[in-house]
Parts: sequence; C-alpha cells; structure tokens
Amino acid sequence: MKNFHSAIAGEAADGPVPSLSTLYFYLTEGCNLRCRHCWIEPPHQSDKRQYPALDPALFRHILDQAKPLGLKSVKLTGGEPLMHPRIGELLEILRNEKLRFNVETNGVLCTADLARDLVRSGMFHISVSLDGADADTHEWVRGVKGCFDAALDGIRNLVAAGIRPQVIMTLMRRNAEQIEALVRLAESLSASSVKFNIVQPTARGVKMHEAGETLSIREIVRIGEWVENELSAKTNLPLHYSHPAAFRPLGKMYGREGSGCSICGISGILGVLGGGSYALCGIGETVPELVFGHASNDPLADVWKDNSILREIREGLPRRLGGICGDCLMKGVCLGSCIAHNYYRSRDLWAPFWYCEEALRLGLFPESRLAQRGREYRQHRATGPSRDERLPDSQVPCGEVLR
Repeated sequence: MKNFHSAIAGEAADGPVPSLSTLYFYLTEGCNLRCRHCWIEPPHQSDKRQYPALDPALFRHILDQAKPLGLKSVKLTGGEPLMHPRIGELLEILRNEKLRFNVETNGVLCTADLARDLVRSGMFHISVSLDGADADTHEWVRGVKGCFDAALDGIRNLVAAGIRPQVIMTLMRRNAEQIEALVRLAESLSASSVKFNIVQPTARGVKMHEAGETLSIREIVRIGEWVENELSAKTNLPLHYSHPAAFRPLGKMYGREGSGCSICGISGILGVLGGGSYALCGIGETVPELVFGHASNDPLADVWKDNSILREIREGLPRRLGGICGDCLMKGVCLGSCIAHNYYRSRDLWAPFWYCEEALRLGLFPESRLAQRGREYRQHRATGPSRDERLPDSQVPCGEVLR
C-alpha cells in the first residue's frame, strides 16, 4: 500500500530508470476497417493498396534488446495486428521467448486456426471491438460492410479455442441506446467482460466531436453512473467504464469486488510503430515529435534511458500536471489520464485532460476529489452551470440521459 499512498499524494518519481515492462507493438500501418473514431487514423488497406508492417527480424531484435531492460509482456495492436502478413512468425517468436502477450483486434480476421495459434502461443488476454448490438450500427462506426458478423465469428472462434475475450464498445451518440443490448450480446457470446471507451478528440475523433456525433460530458458522466451502479447489478459480466479515476467511487476501485484503480503504466511502457520506429505510443503515427528513433539504428537501451521526453515525463509526473489535473487528489493514480491525448490537443505534456476540464467548467467534477485550491477556484467562479447541467443525486437510466 505504500506505493499507492505515495501515488495519491502525488509524489514525484525518483531513483533509477524504471524497468521497460511492456512493449506496445503497433504491427501494421494500415487497417482493414475505416473506424470513424480511431485515434491513430491508419489508412485503409486492401488487396490493391498495401502498407508497411513490422518485419519479424526487427521484432525479434527489439525483444532481444528489451529483455535486459526488464521486459515482462507485450501488447499486439495496430492498425490491425491480425492483418500482419507474417503473424504466424511473430507468434512463434513470442512462443519461443515464453513472453506473455495480449491483443487488441477488431476480430474480423480471427479464424479458428489463428485463434488456436494465439492461445497456444501464450496470449493471456484479448479484446475485440463491438461498437453496436446490430450490424447497421457497428458497420456505421467501422466503415466496412460485413465486419459485424465477421467480428462475432472471431469471438466465437476465440471462445472455442479456450479464451473468453473482452468486448470493447466505444460510446457515441449513434450507439449509446444499445449499451444494455451490447452487454446481453456479450453474455450470449461468452465474453469475459465489457469495456466502454469514450471517443477522444484525437485524429478522426476530432471530426466526430466537431460534428456533434459524440456524447456531451453531462451524458457521459450520467451514463457512467448508470453503468457502474445499475447495469452492473443486472449482469454477471464485469463492466469497465473508462472515465477518469476522479469520477469512480472508491468502492468500485478498492472494494471487495472492485476492479482496481487502473494506475497508468506509462513509466514502464514504450510503443513500436509498424515501420519500426520507437514512440511514446501509437500517437507517434500523427505526432512526429513523440517518435524517439528507429529500431534498426538506435539502441533500445539508449532510447529508454536517455530520451529527453521520456525523462521529462518520468521526472514531472504527477507534480507538473496543470489545470484541473494538478488540483485533483487522484492525480497520482490517474496521471492526467493520457499524456498522449493531452499533448495532441495542446502540444503541452502537462496539459489537463479535456474530459475533466470540461466537467469542471460545467460543475460536474466531484468536489470531494479536488484539493483546496481547486475548491476555491470552483467557489469563486463568476457564473455557475445551469440547473440542468448539474449532476442530480438520483441515478438516471441511460435512455433518459439522452432525451
């Protein structure tokens, strides 16, 4: 518990460079779908148009360099990781290295044979995106006809292979009325859990926010309360709602059935892009200054230990966080929610998270999570939010939130 209390207090990290515990491999620059909310914005790949994918020899070279730095696990994502033309070779490397790994996929290409290969290669977790409870909704979000049934088949293949995937739904105005139906679909597919993400104002998500296709902060907060306090009581599946830690009841994080506080692992993570570049994460595809070198030229140990941006992040988190994030009592847990998204919007590593900033403006940020300085700011604002912007004491069903 000592580390947790230090995090809550917002103590700055010091001491030696942390272990590089996890590599995020964005295996392909292209993707087989055209998701309208994607924060990485990969180009659509087809038989006629191909884009680079990480070379297996470079993949092995990176792993060899990462193991002495403390590597414990790997994430395979994209683009679309299962679209990699030599995915079998990558899985064989992981199997021989006995490295645990997890996968983020749209599920479309997950055949029965590939599902079995993933499981026997050491995969401990996989998430599959379903953005609607029916084909019309899911395919409106994902941009390719037929991808709904293909994703369902992929989930069934994974279950048959011996692993129950997590289903991820990204919430937006088009699908918010299908939340409970999506949970029921996940139950019928024998999923392990359901996670609800929020559209970030990054890359393609910017256009969705500008077009009014995303939910308001007021709606997101209320739906989160409904999911965590009412819908979760109606299912045996764990439901994870991706709003910041400040909005989550402590009992949901630390109670008997709590899901933890989701402390950001940024201090032990590095991204590898499809072309072989090192980056903070997938944000490097759209923000070149967050690319830190290339695996074919730059020793990984030098990048991990000496890159100026990585060092600045380690030395500054959470102490240098600005705005509402600097005033939040959960800053040592949340760490600004996502530095990559914050930087994309502001070109400032220490900018506050847009969600919490807007919630504070509307009077929706939980006052119990504010330090004294933040409370004083809130109390002395010249004008307050209107009555219908304030979060009521009662719980509001999802359907009523959107009316």
